[in-house]
Amino acid sequence: MHQAGLRRLFALQLKEQLKYLEKNVPGLQQMGMQFMALGSQEELREQIIQAGLARACLQLPLPVNAAEFNARRDEGKARLNLLVNEIARLVGQILAEYHALPKKLQTFKAHGAALSDMQAQLQALIHQRFVIATDHAQLAHFPRYLKAMQIRMDKLRAEPARDARLLAEWQQVAVPWQRAAKGGRHDDPKMIEFRWLLEELRVSLFAQELRTPMPVSVKRLQKVWEAMQR
Repeated sequence: MHQAGLRRLFALQLKEQLKYLEKNVPGLQQMGMQFMALGSQEELREQIIQAGLARACLQLPLPVNAAEFNARRDEGKARLNLLVNEIARLVGQILAEYHALPKKLQTFKAHGAALSDMQAQLQALIHQRFVIATDHAQLAHFPRYLKAMQIRMDKLRAEPARDARLLAEWQQVAVPWQRAAKGGRHDDPKMIEFRWLLEELRVSLFAQELRTPMPVSVKRLQKVWEAMQR
């Protein structure tokens, strides 16, 4: 609540700049069309601007008095346009990768398990509030995750048995996490971190050629999960 209140205060102080940004989000029309199945262009614009405002003004530690607030506002004001443009570019890349996927997935109805897995993955990544709900550092990996899904589909046509084997391997570590998340632990920072490790494991298994920022394997993730349970 404190963060939401601060964001609102910064928005009031930077009202003129935000008004300008509302009319000047780069590539908004194109992105709005690609986002159409999930929400309106206005919702997308609002999320991009709010994400920019959060990155400009709400980094930790948060300001706790008037002097700190004013210093953060002035610092944020200087970076806000640049940050909103940077986020808009990233969201543009993500939506360009995403746009064709739901339709392409429908051509895999013969591969039931792989199809339902990829549909669940896509819905968890790209939803109505994905821009504002995802930490920016993580959002930067989304184009690669979506490319990995494209690569997986191409390989699935040629080798369905390989996909089934790799999916079973991924599920060895994913299923315990999914159970715990359903049990109400989904807000735990360690659970969130593990959720992104699972996404990296998908890349490592299904689209190795895209590489991962750190080494990941089923064994490594099993060890991390065991350590989390202690």
